[in-house]
Amino acid sequence: MSTLPKILVFDSGAGGLSIAREITAVLPHCDLVYAADNAMFPYGEMEDDQLISRVLEVMGHLIEKFTPDVAVIACNTASTLALEALRARFGTTFVGVVPAIKPAAKTSSTSVIGLLATPATVEREYTNNLVKDFADHCLVVRVGSSKLVEYAENEIAGNPASNEELEAELQKLLTTTNQTPMDTVVLACTHFPLLKERFNRLNGWRNVQWVDSGSAIARRVKFHLEEAGKLKPAQLRPQPSLMLYFTDTDTHPSIAKCYQQHLIADNIFGTISAHTGAVKN
Repeated sequence: MSTLPKILVFDSGAGGLSIAREITAVLPHCDLVYAADNAMFPYGEMEDDQLISRVLEVMGHLIEKFTPDVAVIACNTASTLALEALRARFGTTFVGVVPAIKPAAKTSSTSVIGLLATPATVEREYTNNLVKDFADHCLVVRVGSSKLVEYAENEIAGNPASNEELEAELQKLLTTTNQTPMDTVVLACTHFPLLKERFNRLNGWRNVQWVDSGSAIARRVKFHLEEAGKLKPAQLRPQPSLMLYFTDTDTHPSIAKCYQQHLIADNIFGTISAHTGAVKN
C-alpha cells in the first residue's frame, strides 16, 4: 500500500486537468485521483440547489472510496456554490478555485482586463465582489462562454475546434467602446487553460497575459500537506499512482486514455488505472 499523500482533483469533466497538471508539477511525489462527474456535465448549466446536492453526494462517495488527504474542487462554479457545504459536512481538507481577478488586476499595465468564464460564473455575486474588492480601478470586460467549455473538452478528446471558432468567442471580449487595449484576460473556468496554447497562436492575442488559478491552487495544496506533516523525505517516497474515475459508466476507454496523456507527460506515475462508477441519485 502506498504511503504517499493522496490528492483528489474533482470536476465535472476535463477542466480540472489544468489544475492537476499544476499540482503534479509542484508535488510529483503524491498519489493522484482525478474524478470527473461526467454523468452530469456541464455543471455550469445546473440549478444552484441541484448542483450543491450533486457535489455533496458525489464527494461523499469519493471520500469514502479514496480517503484523500486533500480534495481539490477544480471547478469555479462548484467551488463558489458548494465549498462551504462540503467543509461543513466532511472532515476532509478542501481547496477551491476562484477567478484570478486579484493577480490580474495587480499585473495589468493598462487596467483593462477580460474576464472569460462560464455564463453562470460571470453573473455570480461572488464574482461581483471579487471585482469590487480587487479590481475596482480596472475596466473588467466580462464574457460568459459555454462554447469554450465544449471546445476544451473536444480538445482533450482529440477533436479540436478551428481557429475561427476560438477567435469568434475571444472577439466578444473586445465589444467595448474603450480605446485602451486589453492586456490581461482571466481564465475563470478551469477548462479554459486547456486552450491557452491555442489562444497564444491566434492573431491579435499573442501579447495578452492569460491568468488562471492553477499555480496558486498547487501551492495551496502543498501548504496543507506540509502543515499536516504528510510530505516525506525523498528517499522514502515510492513512485506515485494515478487513478481516473468517471461517474458515467458508459465512458469510453479512449476518453480515459486522453486524460492520461494530458497528465503523464512527465512519466511520474508508476501505476495508472481508470474506473467508472455510477453515483446513485
